[in-house]
Order: sequence, then structure tokens, then C-alpha cells
Amino acid sequence: MNIRAFSKTDQSSVIALWNACGLTRPWNDPAKDIDRKLAVQPELFLVGEFDGHIVASAMAGYDGHRGSVYYLAVSPEHQGNGFGQVLMASIERLLTEKGCPKMNILVRSSNVRVLGFYDKLGYKPDETVCIGKRLIADHE
Repeated sequence: MNIRAFSKTDQSSVIALWNACGLTRPWNDPAKDIDRKLAVQPELFLVGEFDGHIVASAMAGYDGHRGSVYYLAVSPEHQGNGFGQVLMASIERLLTEKGCPKMNILVRSSNVRVLGFYDKLGYKPDETVCIGKRLIADHE
């Protein structure tokens, strides 16, 4: 798999990947999420290509205190081949180069398979609670 920075021409393929992986939600507009990411640290939005097709993505960020990753996706037909591990290693390298001391990753508690994936990479649950508040509605 070849890992590279996201390009605007990748948008439809990446959104299709996110849909195939069950990452989209009705209250989040994926195109708006992409536009927002391209405005802030676009170099931390990576895609993975295999045989000329986008098969993986990861959207990371660093706020000066903690790093994060969202939309980590590997196409269902390529899951289990190590692509997710390779993509996460790239994200961790980029964040480390920026001086990021720790990553925090949000995973739905019901997503046992993904929690297992992150556990194998050394990520463990923190004693925290995630809370949120929507500031901009993507849909009326």
C-alpha cells in the first residue's frame, strides 16, 4: 500500500470508503468534514492506495497537547492485511515529528473489533469520559 497525503480529487473515493466502513453518521456531512480538515493541518490527512484504488484513510490532528485520529478506515476487502497498522504507524510518526507526546482516540464502546485493533497497537482505555457539544449543525 502506498501512503500519501489526501488530494481533493480523492474526495468521492474517500467518502465511499467511509460509507463502506460504516463511519458516516447522518448528523455529520463527510464533505464538510473533509473541507474542514483541509483548512487545518491537511498534511495529517492520509490515504492509502493499493492497485490504483484508495483502500484506506486516516484524518489526524495535533493541538499542541494531544494528537487524535478520526476516520481511520480500511476497505472491508482489505481489512486484516496490515494496512491499518501501516497507516497508524505513519500517523504516529508524523505526530511524533510535530512533538506530540500522546494520542487520544475516540472509539464507540460497541465497536469491539476496532477496540481490539487498537489494543494490539498498544492503545489502552483512559479513565476519561468523552463529552461533546455541536457548535455548527451540518444538517438542518
